[in-house]
Amino acid sequence: MLDYKLLAALAAVVEQAGFERAAQVLGLSQSAVSQRIKLLEARVGQPVLVRAVPPAPTDIGRRLLNHVQQVRLLERDIQAQVPALDEGGVPERLRIALNADSLATWWAAAVGPFCSEQRLLLDLVVEDQEVGLKRMRAGEVAACVCASERPVAGARAILLGAMRYRALASPAFIARHFPDGVSSQALAHAPAIVFGPDDLLQHRYLSGLGVEGGFAHHLCPSSEGFIRLALAGFGWGLIPELQVQAELARGELIELIADQTIDVPLYWHHWRNGGELLNALTQHVQRHAATRLVAPS
Repeated sequence: MLDYKLLAALAAVVEQAGFERAAQVLGLSQSAVSQRIKLLEARVGQPVLVRAVPPAPTDIGRRLLNHVQQVRLLERDIQAQVPALDEGGVPERLRIALNADSLATWWAAAVGPFCSEQRLLLDLVVEDQEVGLKRMRAGEVAACVCASERPVAGARAILLGAMRYRALASPAFIARHFPDGVSSQALAHAPAIVFGPDDLLQHRYLSGLGVEGGFAHHLCPSSEGFIRLALAGFGWGLIPELQVQAELARGELIELIADQTIDVPLYWHHWRNGGELLNALTQHVQRHAATRLVAPS
């Protein structure tokens, strides 16, 4: 039989990115958490954590994490049916991996009412849309929004729609770098803004114009900061049109090449056995995302 106190210690160490914060969450000493992890490893006969900074689950550790987090959701269903089992009515907490641009645009308005109605707390892990699925594969989150179509084992993927990006820059930047008009050659030498090392949108845009290879760029791992840099004339970048409708209307940002857009499909991944709460959240997200995202081309 699995000892869920030991599994809770594993989940806390991974979710809190360390033993010290895990101990605070569990109300235990750091030594006690360490002993529970060691006991769990003794029972399964192999390591469940890689002792790195932050600690990372091993293969068996990921399987145990998936199990304990799904059990939490299923227990919530039972407590709803048998109120006497509810120990204080503590709100459920879900860890969800989410790309920064969704968080900065449609996510809050879509999911906020659901969280209020269901007394749900979210622990959001912000990742680039190209890599968010790694968190599910690692057993760290119950669901994610990302650009990957193929689900991990034990999960489902639903197409929500697509985020439309436009290549934008400030009028001053355009006047400085493209005095004779925007061309692929001029773009190859003008500084860009890139969200992070996994952000390939600018690469895709340039490739579509016949420009291959590296290019000068700023790195800015913040959706809001990305826009501020563009407005300040640091560079050009692919920005969600949902996020800058006012700036476009006021002429503070201008599209480099009219209607040369990139649509990034977004998928909602969730566990198959996540219980009624996760199923209800899935339906809610699917319904409301469809009103904000564009239909994939």
